[in-house]
Amino acid sequence: AIVIHKCTFCFADGIERSAVPLKFSTGLLQRPYALERLSHITTAVLGHSLLIPDMSLVNLAHVCSSLNNANKARLALASIPHTKLHLNICIALQQSGLISSIVRGGPTAPAPHLLLGHPTIVDEEAGAEPVTQSNVASRRLWVGLKYWQSEPVLGTMTSISTPKRKISVKLPDLRNILQGRRSGSVDGLRSPGECLYLKTDRGFMEARECVEKKVGGLALVRVN
Repeated sequence: AIVIHKCTFCFADGIERSAVPLKFSTGLLQRPYALERLSHITTAVLGHSLLIPDMSLVNLAHVCSSLNNANKARLALASIPHTKLHLNICIALQQSGLISSIVRGGPTAPAPHLLLGHPTIVDEEAGAEPVTQSNVASRRLWVGLKYWQSEPVLGTMTSISTPKRKISVKLPDLRNILQGRRSGSVDGLRSPGECLYLKTDRGFMEARECVEKKVGGLALVRVN
């Protein structure tokens, strides 16, 4: 174990305070998501949370930019880093009918039959590349984009929450957003095609589904 005897942290009120001795196990610090797990550590004496960014939201804005650029270029496929958060967002987009397919693969595009859902003559026996400890860091999500009359089905994506600024929306505020009214820093949905995706206790949902199931959550992505 590693014991940090002297350390100073800056809290939300802007005042630096010396924390009590902290003890971390070496196994925790060696894990890939150590910072994300340390973000939940609180100092019981001072009663404040450590301001450690949520690493799962760091690349969310880059993912939105990548999909927006792929739509502008009218690409059939777009590749984004594979994380649990990105996968859940893509599944929510597919359930809304905004994208056609999601395939986990490597740096190169997967075989066509994995994207189409049925085998072809050329690569009928080609399978997905297995995930191992040596290639897990290079795994990517290949997203199939949809177009209608030469226009992208998936609108402009923008990230709402950031690692240092998480925006939670409660159920009453969510109802106001669906009615086109602004709630806090989140603008209302004024177009029938606009979507707002949230991370809730019951999984990733669109705003209308959250109101139907009467749950609020963390606002992640908005699709205009």
